[in-house]
Amino acid sequence: MAVLKPAQTGVRPDEPGDAEECARLAGAVTTAELARDPEPLAPATAARRARAAPVRPHDIAAAARRLATAHDLVLVEGAGGLLVRFDEEGSTLADAARLLDAPVLLVTPPGLGTLNTTELTARELGSRGIDLLGVVIGSWPAAPDLASRCNVADLPEVAGAPLLGALPEGAGSLAPAGFRATAPRWLSPRLEGTWDAEEFRNREAAPPWDAGAAGSRLSPSP
Repeated sequence: MAVLKPAQTGVRPDEPGDAEECARLAGAVTTAELARDPEPLAPATAARRARAAPVRPHDIAAAARRLATAHDLVLVEGAGGLLVRFDEEGSTLADAARLLDAPVLLVTPPGLGTLNTTELTARELGSRGIDLLGVVIGSWPAAPDLASRCNVADLPEVAGAPLLGALPEGAGSLAPAGFRATAPRWLSPRLEGTWDAEEFRNREAAPPWDAGAAGSRLSPSP
């Protein structure tokens, strides 16, 4: 497997980036990074301020294809969201996905606000003819609030794609050996794990109604 990070921002040259962190946790993973800018900004803005050449969709596609000649799976990680701009022309990760004819795996937070961003992203992918493989919850809290619990059921509906995993909060802070031993439990069989979406929903999702609130709404005045 290979992990490609087209544009790493907010990290100094002497610090590990996202790709290096993947290799540290997952082990035998080939990593590649096309550009790095120290300011924590969108790639286009960071490149402009650093007076550096931006990363463009054809650069991403070419790098992914090179990696694919020697790896059975290449993951291309975005930077902030599907429509975050990479260059002054407004190019995005969606343009690279289209060039590669690659499906997108959407990693989303569990809490309030995620339904809007998830549905907007799913609709944008659909309008471009890009396949949304599924949704993974990126950081499931040990004590989820009501919004997060309700979103377990709502996320697949608004995305129009299955829930394919849920990483526990703090997963990235695990020691590499512990991460590798438990990671399969966080991802569904479609992602080569053992995570069971139905079991997770039965355990974590909120009931579809609040029994204590039955009949509490006022009828509109005539």
